[in-house]
Amino acid sequence: MEIKSYSMNWHYPTAVRVGAGRISELPKACRQLGMTSPLLVTDPGLAALPMVEASLQLCRDAGLQAGLFSAVKGNPTGGNVSDGVAALKAGNHDGVIAFGGGSAIDAAKAIALVAHQECTLWEAGPGTVDASKMLPVVAVPTTAGTGSEVGQAVVITDDESHVKRVIFHQKMVPAIVILDPELTVGLPAKLTAATGMDALAHNVEAFCAPVYHPMAEGIALEGMRLVKDFLPRATKQGDDIDARLQMQVASSMGAVAFQRGLGGIHAVSHSLGAVYDAHHGLLNAIVMPYMLQANRPVIEEEMARAARYLDLPKQNFDGMLDWILDLRAELGIPHTLADINIDDAQAETIGAMSAKDVAGKTNPQRYDAAQYQAIFLKALRGEL
Repeated sequence: MEIKSYSMNWHYPTAVRVGAGRISELPKACRQLGMTSPLLVTDPGLAALPMVEASLQLCRDAGLQAGLFSAVKGNPTGGNVSDGVAALKAGNHDGVIAFGGGSAIDAAKAIALVAHQECTLWEAGPGTVDASKMLPVVAVPTTAGTGSEVGQAVVITDDESHVKRVIFHQKMVPAIVILDPELTVGLPAKLTAATGMDALAHNVEAFCAPVYHPMAEGIALEGMRLVKDFLPRATKQGDDIDARLQMQVASSMGAVAFQRGLGGIHAVSHSLGAVYDAHHGLLNAIVMPYMLQANRPVIEEEMARAARYLDLPKQNFDGMLDWILDLRAELGIPHTLADINIDDAQAETIGAMSAKDVAGKTNPQRYDAAQYQAIFLKALRGEL
């Protein structure tokens, strides 16, 4: 690659606290950020589990006036964010605990971003947001996939257009992150697999993005290795604390790496998620080999380097593709989109939405709507 002039931006939380039992430090983390009345944002499923009430009680026992907002969908919407802002203001909360998977964390970050701004969520960005009015966030991921806990962006579905929109601000990164693998132990095997494949998609697409950022490239390679070594263990042995922890790290690494860029896997999965409200990680897992095959003419060298790093039997593109297909089969990931009840009725819409998705800007080669539609149909029918 000819090196011209590139900007290599890095984003780091103030602190990432890693290890079993670190959730006990949640009240201290809130106080360090000046919170006296945090709002814990999560989804309805998690809100019903003991870990949420226990975390709230930790805060209350420490003298914090902690509240709860749990009306976040699996694909969070602008309406979810608006409702969260209303709950935050009603409880006079001065900070946010983003607790859960990527959906809850994205919604929480969006709430903290816009709660006290003059602009709307869809207008929010570096040029419209008063950073001094953003609320502090402590992130507590309970899945290992999206890496939203270390990200500068959120993905929120527009309720009216049914399009997933990416909202970005450099200061949206949570100030403190708690990676406690014990919080992920109860995650069902299917969700462990799907979220783990999301982490793999981030690392793979970041590695292949045609952008000069060698540090992110190296992080992506190591993120792939962690997925290879630990995702099968975490899926099959849910109480394997080390595997759970290593997958949390792989997830965070993927999110750091993909500041280099994402690609067509995410362009298609964002579109499918908005139209069909399907699980993002599962969509990435299914679409992945079809998009890699489409990109094959321009990523042969990258895939060969990755295969060598992962010490695969075949150290070329085919070796990487075989490994991904075998991993999906081992984890019980469906082979086609039809297997999760998606049909071709919205094929043209999916193609058009994917061509406009921001993730596609750093795909190794650009596709138009018709080409994305063709790739979608191959993933639908299982045509590799």
